[in-house]
Amino acid sequence: MHTSTAPAPTRSEPHSKRLPLLDVLRGVAILGTLATNIWIFTSAGSEGVLLTGNPVGSGDDPLQTVFMFLANGKFISMLTFMFGVGLAIQYQSAAKRGRRWPGRYHWRALFLFVEGTVHFILIFAFDVLMGYAVTAIIVAWLLTRSQTTQRVVMWVHLGLHLAFMALLTLGISSGAAGEGPQGAGPEVEAIYADGSWLDQVDFRLANWPIFRLETVIAFPMMMFLFLLGVRLFRAGAFGGDEHGRRIRERMLLWGMGLGLPLNLALQFAPEQLVFVERYVAAPFLAFGYIGLVGWIVDHFTAKTGRQGPLMNGLSSLGRAALSGYILQNLVASAVCYGWGLGLAARFGESAWFGASLWLAISAVLIVGSRLWLTRFAAGPAEMLQKKLIR
Repeated sequence: MHTSTAPAPTRSEPHSKRLPLLDVLRGVAILGTLATNIWIFTSAGSEGVLLTGNPVGSGDDPLQTVFMFLANGKFISMLTFMFGVGLAIQYQSAAKRGRRWPGRYHWRALFLFVEGTVHFILIFAFDVLMGYAVTAIIVAWLLTRSQTTQRVVMWVHLGLHLAFMALLTLGISSGAAGEGPQGAGPEVEAIYADGSWLDQVDFRLANWPIFRLETVIAFPMMMFLFLLGVRLFRAGAFGGDEHGRRIRERMLLWGMGLGLPLNLALQFAPEQLVFVERYVAAPFLAFGYIGLVGWIVDHFTAKTGRQGPLMNGLSSLGRAALSGYILQNLVASAVCYGWGLGLAARFGESAWFGASLWLAISAVLIVGSRLWLTRFAAGPAEMLQKKLIR
């Protein structure tokens, strides 16, 4: 692949010192992703939702409905956006040091892809790391092109994404999408309620094209969000100055102003609009969340002069985001599945179980990452990545 010396950062790019808000946002995105996935772990059939035909979050429990409304698709979009911001930071660091780009970043992306593959096989079928790795390699190369080229690619992928979502929605509405395999429900449910860990590994491998389908569907959206993250980082959206605060306030107003009513309307829309809700409306609210977190951090730190225990914990989790993402899925699997405690088969029908489990795992991640980083400079997965690349 082409490599070139990264050009010097433009005047609009902030200095390369660590921006505390970004760590808090990553921590929030990790916990928000768990808030979406926790209902997969606790539901009958769990990861086999695409085969059982029983969509997650389709129940009438008000608590689960609120969780799904606030989380479904929003934090995946937020996490995708933050990956793009992280890539922009890596590019800026290489430019400041006069290093060739993409250079070593290829190895970082390769590590992420391998980690995602292992994570997919051994822990969780709906892993996002593999898709992020592929997207990162392409966007890393695009950063060596002109900003005009980057903007064109960004908007073209947005157009492709919207067109693809429209076609999928039309296909579902016309019945072309078809139904899941008949009689698959009880067999799949038994794998997660009573099966061994190896049974689940075999199940993921046997159905990997279905489980990897979301990555293909969401690829144009990931390209758009990655490049938008790069663009907003260069514009100074995450800086601690007044310029950055104004940008975040606009993100809050536009994201919430458009995202809340749009997502609320789709909450009561026909099921055929499920892709529109998760992949079109959700990113609007994700940007509102970014603006909201930024507003909270700005106002809280302005009054107290410090972040406080919760924000410090979220910041620590953000610094160890890869480790946190892996650990949360591992802990949820061990608690819910038959090879572990098997609590999903006993309590999974209660929305309070899912909400309580999310809260408990979130507390473990926040406290655990804080304690870990008092002794080590990075999370365990991040340390392994650095060691292998060096």
